[in-house]
Amino acid sequence: MAEQPGTLLYYLKRSTEFLEKKEIPNPRVDAEWILSDLLNLPRIKLYSQFEMPLGQKEIDLYRERIVERSKRKPVAYITGKKGFHKFEYFVSEDVLIPRPETEELVDYLWKRREELTLTEPSPLQIWDLCSGSGCIGLSLTQLLPTSVVTLTDLSEKAIDVSRRNAEKYNLTDRTSFYVSDLDLALPKELLFDLVVSNPPYIPESEKPEIMPDVLDYEPHLALFVSDFNEFHKQLLDVTSKRLKPGGKLMLETHPLYIRDLEKMATSLGLTDTKIVLDSSNKERFLFAKKPIG
Repeated sequence: MAEQPGTLLYYLKRSTEFLEKKEIPNPRVDAEWILSDLLNLPRIKLYSQFEMPLGQKEIDLYRERIVERSKRKPVAYITGKKGFHKFEYFVSEDVLIPRPETEELVDYLWKRREELTLTEPSPLQIWDLCSGSGCIGLSLTQLLPTSVVTLTDLSEKAIDVSRRNAEKYNLTDRTSFYVSDLDLALPKELLFDLVVSNPPYIPESEKPEIMPDVLDYEPHLALFVSDFNEFHKQLLDVTSKRLKPGGKLMLETHPLYIRDLEKMATSLGLTDTKIVLDSSNKERFLFAKKPIG
């Protein structure tokens, strides 16, 4: 197709070339996502609009956002949103960008929803611990219509983001929010049928190995732990006490330490532990139950 100056295709190609020079991975894909968001068009629709002229305001905004991406700012923070499972959530630099691996956690539980469904009429009580954007808990709440969810995070700004996402999907009557260090702010009597968590699990010693897109922009509070074992021992201890008899835990964690976590969970009385692989065949998730008797 002939490339005419001023058209969508013209700026898409120039932006791709610019990002290539800046050594940005997948420059064409990123340029397309940023442009489709700017024009409020599905990305696939761009291909039928290559000859469409862009206005000066659109050109200026597109250039500005491409420059942001050239500085390694993640596309999700530029557009302010990220697709996750069957949904799309608002994100800011106050929360982690939802990852495909975390989608797998939700999908694992969704495919086993019959095991989670209660026979009694009371709603399924879910706790999303270290909730960030709320993508795990809010997704499960929508996928499991009889459920309610409690979201907790140490960051007040993260809770603000998850509250905004709950409002988007009209879930405010099925959600509770707490700014909390683990369970300290929760009512003492509150127990759960299911606890899900993607807590910080990268040891601070691994910071030099983290790509700049993550290290320079995503919240370190949600990424790194100074003492992996001590933090997770506290997390598992709290979880084991907050689960109802027969309740279940699904935890995303560091593949190098998951065997240690499994031992911790067992020592705290959790049973039926199972290590679940992610799509890259890494030992990413720990599943456990609290015995009934």
